[in-house]
Amino acid sequence: MPVPAQVKWGASRFALKNTWRIQLNAPATPDSAVRAAAQRMSTWLIQQTDAKRLAPEFTSSGAADLTIRYGQVGHMEAGDEERYSLRVTPAGIALDAPTSLGALRGLETLRQLLTKDKKNFYFPEVDITDQPRFGWRGLLIDAARHFMPVAVIKRNLDGMAAVKLNVMHWHLSDDQGFRVESKTLPRLHEVGSEGQYYTQAQVREVLRYAAARGIRVIPEFDMPGHATSWLAAYPVLASNDSTYGVAQRWGVLNIAMDPTRETTYQLLDTLIGEMGALYPDPYFHIGGDENDGRQWRRNPRIVEFMKQKGFMTAKGQPDKHALQTYFNRRILESVTARGKKMVGWDEILGPGLPPSAVIQSWRGRKGLYEAAKAGHATILSNGYYIDLNYSAASHYLNDPLPADAPLTAVEKQRILGGEATMWAEFADSVIVDSRIWPRAAAIAERLWSPAMVKDVPDMYRRLGGISTLLETLGLQHKRAPEKILTQLAAGREVAPLRTFASVLEPVKEYKRHFQGMKYTTQTPLNRLVDAAPAESDAAREFGVAVDKLLQLRQNAPQTGSALTAESKVAAVAVATSLRQWQLNDALVRPMLLAQPSLQEYAPLSAQLSSISALALVRLRQMEKGEKPSTAWQTAALKQLDAAKAPAGQAELAMIASVRKLIESK
Repeated sequence: MPVPAQVKWGASRFALKNTWRIQLNAPATPDSAVRAAAQRMSTWLIQQTDAKRLAPEFTSSGAADLTIRYGQVGHMEAGDEERYSLRVTPAGIALDAPTSLGALRGLETLRQLLTKDKKNFYFPEVDITDQPRFGWRGLLIDAARHFMPVAVIKRNLDGMAAVKLNVMHWHLSDDQGFRVESKTLPRLHEVGSEGQYYTQAQVREVLRYAAARGIRVIPEFDMPGHATSWLAAYPVLASNDSTYGVAQRWGVLNIAMDPTRETTYQLLDTLIGEMGALYPDPYFHIGGDENDGRQWRRNPRIVEFMKQKGFMTAKGQPDKHALQTYFNRRILESVTARGKKMVGWDEILGPGLPPSAVIQSWRGRKGLYEAAKAGHATILSNGYYIDLNYSAASHYLNDPLPADAPLTAVEKQRILGGEATMWAEFADSVIVDSRIWPRAAAIAERLWSPAMVKDVPDMYRRLGGISTLLETLGLQHKRAPEKILTQLAAGREVAPLRTFASVLEPVKEYKRHFQGMKYTTQTPLNRLVDAAPAESDAAREFGVAVDKLLQLRQNAPQTGSALTAESKVAAVAVATSLRQWQLNDALVRPMLLAQPSLQEYAPLSAQLSSISALALVRLRQMEKGEKPSTAWQTAALKQLDAAKAPAGQAELAMIASVRKLIESK
């Protein structure tokens, strides 16, 4: 995962031995990243196989277990930078690529091929030719709302490399924090970070770490809105006479920089110059989102500026969009002067914005298509907001360039790719891995693999494997939630709580803001909702079992018997989960009632038990060939509707599948 473009399997294998000889056939000036990646691969193999003698040995000639050739190709087509071919035979493994980037991608594919039978580890015989569909395959990590230490960033870079994501979008400033040391404007980190920021030495360390894995790093400094932390440090930026502290609450605050003062642009130009030099990537993100202009319209001096510039609507009202476009053009000049390409969220799109600005679409495809038609390079994030707790399947089926995209061939070329976004209101450094992984791997596959690869069940099958692989690389998407459950159990047996949590999911979108609890930057994220998976595997697998049972019943000949032999086997799979959930309430309820932090979830546990009992009744009816009465079905569906109500900002994830059972004829 991702799926290679072309794969031909053989019947044999390359068995791992006690030696592991690597030969690098590189250009005259070889890339040290490839050698380092081969070394990391070897270390990982030793860890996975427990083969103490499987020590890597680099050789320049003779027989080798792994031969890596790169940089030998003279002519390359556009987009070939990450192309590679990988061949595994009983005699050895050969990896060929036109660039070192391609070699890095091929090594990650080789990692995924490691297989174990009863006794031995091996690589299956295979011939792979592969390259990405899109050149921009990103992951946004929000370190502004909750600070993410360097160790968190590094392990997520390892995860990105494993699934061939190649752009880390580092969201470094927002209302709640400015997270990078500035030597030219030190109050930005001294005041704006409240003590949590990256030193410039740490930034360079992360950049080196990312580059060694073939990952670019794009910084984002959000402006003119989402900028309260800037204003706390430098009040001269403010659009009114208020003074601000770093924001402690979430939401769109509609606090914006003053775009009419030259001092604003002087300060921002200084910052862009410093950060443009610190971050070498040719792209520089300026945010530009969610500013409704209310502070501008309420300031008579700014309104007068808008009148003088002609920034007025047809109805004679101040046009905040025109003023922000003016701001964007001024910032674009500063970014371009540093040899950078400016990226902004789709709010910056408007008449008068030069086509050199790159548009990142988060609000919908309309903005994506409009930007491409207007000559802008574009990036899709709409549909890839992994912080909203949607399923991997919903992200997987979301394509930057669907077959029906209303674009010309030239306009389609302006779609650079896509980017998963991990906003961090409800993800701190402890649980962020569990909100990113493994679902981000499904997005990685969509952006790398051919458009025709759309088999959702097979995606989930492979997603389980990639989740396990990510654990071996140090990701904590499974370990961190388990630690929270252990803490919540407070010395009691954790298994019943684990069973209960496994079928919960956090409420979708941003509903946690509006369900009885006021969150701030200081609110601990250590409740049961934070240990619950973003997507419940238990509920999804139960849904697959229900669908299989209902399909078998639909296809069965009408013999008068409710369940065929095959259907009975499928019914057992459904009943097994239902019985566990029905009985679990008695096991977990003493813990829920004893722990103040768990009491709010007791109603959900009771509902899980009762609707499981309902579903078991329906299964017994099926076994006997009975149809449910209208009264029973109506009462059961009413109970299901009641069970949909969330508690503690979490909800039961298997209700839709139970509804299918109840409604089945």
